[in-house]
Amino acid sequence: MKKYNYETLGVMLDMSRNAVMSVEALKKYFVYLQKMGYNCVMLYTEDTYEVADEPYFGYMRGRYTCEELRELDEYAAGLGIELIPCIQTLAHLQGFVPWKQVPIDNEDAMLVDDPRVYEFIEHLIKSVRSCFRSHRVHIGMDEAWTLGRGQFMNLHGYESPVSIMKRHLAKVCDIVRKYDFQPMIWSDMFFRSISKNNKYYQPRQQMPEEVKNAVPEDVIPVYWDYYQDNEQVYDDMLYNHEQISDKTWFAGGAWTWRGFLPINDFSILSMRHAVSACRKHGIKNIFFTMWGDDGAECSRYATLPVLYYLAEHLRGNEDEEKIKRGFKRIFGAEFDAFMSLDGLNKLLKNHIPKQDAAPKMVFYNDYFNGINDIRLLPDGAQKAAQVAEEWHGYAKKYRKWGYLFDSAAKLADVLAIKYDLGLRTRAAYLAGDKEELRRLANADYAKLIRLIDRFALAFEKQWNIENKPTGFDVQDIRLGGLIRRTDSCRRRLLDYANGKIDEIPELAFELLEGVTPSGATSCYGKMVTPNRLTHKIL
Repeated sequence: MKKYNYETLGVMLDMSRNAVMSVEALKKYFVYLQKMGYNCVMLYTEDTYEVADEPYFGYMRGRYTCEELRELDEYAAGLGIELIPCIQTLAHLQGFVPWKQVPIDNEDAMLVDDPRVYEFIEHLIKSVRSCFRSHRVHIGMDEAWTLGRGQFMNLHGYESPVSIMKRHLAKVCDIVRKYDFQPMIWSDMFFRSISKNNKYYQPRQQMPEEVKNAVPEDVIPVYWDYYQDNEQVYDDMLYNHEQISDKTWFAGGAWTWRGFLPINDFSILSMRHAVSACRKHGIKNIFFTMWGDDGAECSRYATLPVLYYLAEHLRGNEDEEKIKRGFKRIFGAEFDAFMSLDGLNKLLKNHIPKQDAAPKMVFYNDYFNGINDIRLLPDGAQKAAQVAEEWHGYAKKYRKWGYLFDSAAKLADVLAIKYDLGLRTRAAYLAGDKEELRRLANADYAKLIRLIDRFALAFEKQWNIENKPTGFDVQDIRLGGLIRRTDSCRRRLLDYANGKIDEIPELAFELLEGVTPSGATSCYGKMVTPNRLTHKIL
């Protein structure tokens, strides 16, 4: 295959879901990216950067100071990498909204047309202008799900989302241009506005005039898509984008946002199709996002084989053995060793790569209220044990990456016992086998408490090597909660086996076949319990 004639090859690093990479770790990452041929990095910072006159912005969230951002920008420039600020100027401000510093329309979207909103946005733009030499800024504006349907509607009545977006975008672009930036924007809201079911990805069609005219001439729309396992959707959506702008960039994905481990095989599969469509449509600027949904547990280094493979693919290298040799030369480890980090991703029945956070779902699956028990495989525990042995070997073999494989291996150690423990517990309870329940409590439950704590320490080490310490409190709470829950279930089993209590009602529930509860495939708060973990307050 011929070399792809691109102008920009980049990555976007999510620094907004608790894991904010330390300056030193990020510098090291820039070096690896430069060696692979990347010339652009976007720092996705919703509220994790310092803004003068907005003290609550990024408050206690590990935000980058202006000094840190200038240092990073200088270092990246020295490597030939353009560092682009990637911020939000409409929605996706969950970390900032609770402080009630700006008027809100609905959930995490700001109230369009309110003067304070534009004062605030100018503060944001002024801040990033002082920190970055790039003349491009990504202003976000994606996934404003209920735009105009909250306080905006109460004040002004109904107005079409396209009309609201067009007006808001124009106002923000005026601010951006004032500070000598060219704006970039996620494109999904323009497509959702013409969809009856709020869907982004749509078949090839003639776009309505109101959408064609909604994007100013100098704005760069960014088509983001990491979900397709065939080329057709990418092809159709790029055709649709061509009617909106001739400046479209494509944002793919190296999957880091489904829990502790990456989804490298699907990343490569989906992005090969995406790159093929981009080549066909002459897209010159491509970058790969690395999101951190629900806590940012996955190491950014875990997707190195994806980033390297795709860079080589774009250079026309289709020789997998040559790719593997090149990877080892740069990183000092086998390509297949890193790809093995996918080893726990297929631990559930009816596995869907772009939906299931399988290792995380099993890890947090409750012993008594096991939402995911019905999807467990007969040999899942054995698979976890085999993978654990392999990863422990890599942890010893590759000193530089030992911490990464050690954390993964200790996660697998937990799953090797915990995988079907809920099912085994339920079976013994329904059979009235108190001796087996006593054995499980004294053996497996007791051992798991130690193994979960051991994993927690390894995971904490991984976090501190790569990230600022801020944000790990969420992991402490989750992991500590699991340890406490394990001990609580252990004690109740012993109380029942010893006749201190007459029943364990949860273990008498019938496990229902059917759809996994909404959100339980990727969100801790949904996968850990069917009961209400939090109370939503707007």
